Amino acid sequence: MPYVNIKVTREGGPDGTGPSSQDKARLIAGVTTLLQDVLGKDPSTTFVVIDEVALPDWGIGGLPVVAYRKSRSGT
Repeated sequence: MPYVNIKVTREGGPDGTGPSSQDKARLIAGVTTLLQDVLGKDPSTTFVVIDEVALPDWGIGGLPVVAYRKSRSGT
């Protein structure tokens, strides 16, 4: 009974609020198929959860993601 948790920032969707319902459906279907193809897992017992995280709540390299991106772009 696989459980997959996908975390994404709430940005970049068509309205700037995160992935659309269609994007999420594609992720769920794709991950489920991947687990079936690679590990032989039964899709009917595969759980996929998508959590959207507000951009200020996401960090990388010891920095909030916005500051990290600025540091990487040189601006």
